[in-house]
Amino acid sequence: FDVLNDGPPADTYVVDDAGVLSRVTKSDVKRLARDLEARKNIRINFVTVRKLTSKADAFEYADQVLEKWYPTVEDGSNKGIVVLVTSQKEGAITGGPAFVQAVGDAILDATVSENLPVLATDEKYNEAIFSTAKRLVAAIDGLPDPGGPAFQESKRESNFKSKEETEEKRGQFTLVVGGLLVIAFVVPMAQYYAYISKK
Repeated sequence: FDVLNDGPPADTYVVDDAGVLSRVTKSDVKRLARDLEARKNIRINFVTVRKLTSKADAFEYADQVLEKWYPTVEDGSNKGIVVLVTSQKEGAITGGPAFVQAVGDAILDATVSENLPVLATDEKYNEAIFSTAKRLVAAIDGLPDPGGPAFQESKRESNFKSKEETEEKRGQFTLVVGGLLVIAFVVPMAQYYAYISKK
């Protein structure tokens, strides 16, 4: 609620309510956003929150921020809001008609599905915000899309055995136990019979 009530950041373009962004990231984002606003008259604000206290998801919250900060269509037309919710590892981007048209639906969708959640899942919040900023600015400037983060398959070894490994081990185990049972019963019985036959 503080974020909503405090209004848009005067000249920083960033409200780091979650406290996850470095000074360097804030400075880099501010430089990009300020330059964009000076050249294209489109303003993007970046908001991080730890968690949402209301039942709203990231998109609903982003819409609330836009409506609260820029109550009229005229005020909000050329404004964009990027929200990153760190506990839920999700993000959202919303904005007025001029902002949405300048960025384009394809880049908006790609940024929300790639940059924000993929990097937030790895807790790379600085990279999530800065790469989103670069991607949005490139789209508005009509430059080639720098793209989102590459999906990396987890290289960690699993602690769990596959079904095949388990069955294979079970087969070896059965053989070993079977062999021990044979030794345990057959050898003493053979010795017993040998003993009896001597008598």
